[in-house]
Amino acid sequence: MKPENRCTNIAPFAYTCSLFNGKWKMHILFWLWKKEVMRYGELKRALGKVTHKMLSQQLKEMEADGIIYRKEYPQVPPKVEYGLTELGKSLMPILQQVCTWGEEHYLQR
Repeated sequence: MKPENRCTNIAPFAYTCSLFNGKWKMHILFWLWKKEVMRYGELKRALGKVTHKMLSQQLKEMEADGIIYRKEYPQVPPKVEYGLTELGKSLMPILQQVCTWGEEHYLQR
């Protein structure tokens, strides 16, 4: 790798890593990337073994970071949808690279 392509400051790298930091955040991003909008129950089913507490916590953190939005509809029972914000969508090329790398190396392990 050429020196001009390397990150020269840890702060931007650390900030980016913080957006993915959490056991389920990358998985949540993947599903919202593929489905665009998902309800809480759909996300929980798609993720499988995630607990209610963990999913709620990760979603709140991602919303606070501005990478997903939460839309609540005033009805009974409550309906809540999640999707990617523009900032979240801007992370998708990184997620695509992670997917590409995995496709290239998964079977070699």
